[in-house]
Amino acid sequence: MLALDDKWVWDFWLYQEGDDWHLYYLQADKRLNDPNLRHWHVTQGHAISTDLRNWTIKGTCLQPAEAPAWDDKTTWTGSVIKDDAGLWHLFYTGTRNSEQGLKQRIGHATSTDGHDWQRVGTGLALDIDRALYEEYTPGYWHDRALRDPWVMKDPDGDGWLMYFTARVPGPAEANEAGAIGLAYSPDLYHWQIQPPVFAGSFGQLEVPQVFKHQSRWYCLFCTNAEHWSKRYADQADGSPVGGTHYLVADHHLGPWRVAPGPFLDGSDPVRRYAGKIVRHKEELLFMGFLHDTQQGKFVGQISDPVNVSVDQLGQLSLS
Repeated sequence: MLALDDKWVWDFWLYQEGDDWHLYYLQADKRLNDPNLRHWHVTQGHAISTDLRNWTIKGTCLQPAEAPAWDDKTTWTGSVIKDDAGLWHLFYTGTRNSEQGLKQRIGHATSTDGHDWQRVGTGLALDIDRALYEEYTPGYWHDRALRDPWVMKDPDGDGWLMYFTARVPGPAEANEAGAIGLAYSPDLYHWQIQPPVFAGSFGQLEVPQVFKHQSRWYCLFCTNAEHWSKRYADQADGSPVGGTHYLVADHHLGPWRVAPGPFLDGSDPVRRYAGKIVRHKEELLFMGFLHDTQQGKFVGQISDPVNVSVDQLGQLSLS
């Protein structure tokens, strides 16, 4: 697994180039002593592997901008993709000091080598549309969600799609407001925010990953037990847990629905979080970051992969 002696690591994303897997992850210095402080003292790290188990650490590749800037407080979770010309693109979450990190936006940086990133202009790629997504409302939720971008080519055209974590306005219960948001770009540089592709059941659906397997589309997400809505908890298979689950659809734009059955990778306390599924040597594999021990102590490492099985109904399970 990927474990650093001097840093906690958590949310991560991967990009495959030839035989190499590029792993990008959030990291924070263990000298903070309290792992709960890691979110506000974060940088992004980079490592490379050919087997998803043994990693060569390349070091820090992105950190908050110098103040004043829209991302001068944090640079959080994102995704990496290459365009048709071979240029690397990083999309990431940012917050600013002047807003106490309460309002999230999505940024954009590019690289010729997948490690040294340069912001595109100020870096800001996408801000919120209050008609479609919940603005920061004190007492309703502790922040404004517009984060965790997952970018991929549009299967129906020449452009690009960005899925992200958000909330919708309106529900009386905050745990019914969690949403998977959407934006479209013709060129990876100019983005138009769209209505969400899914909302409800949870207060937040974090770190989405959208992919197709056989004829079905999947959207992985993670959430905590306390963010299950009352409606979902009443009809769910099992007690509320934290971890990674998924939505399913016949088309990448939906309609999406929560997969039936228990969470794909859920437990209380949370064992693994922010899971990803990758295809490696014709196998589907699952990875997550190790969150808590049985005693509730934060771990902060990235797990080795485990096999993913797909049954005849398209439901996923871990080996």
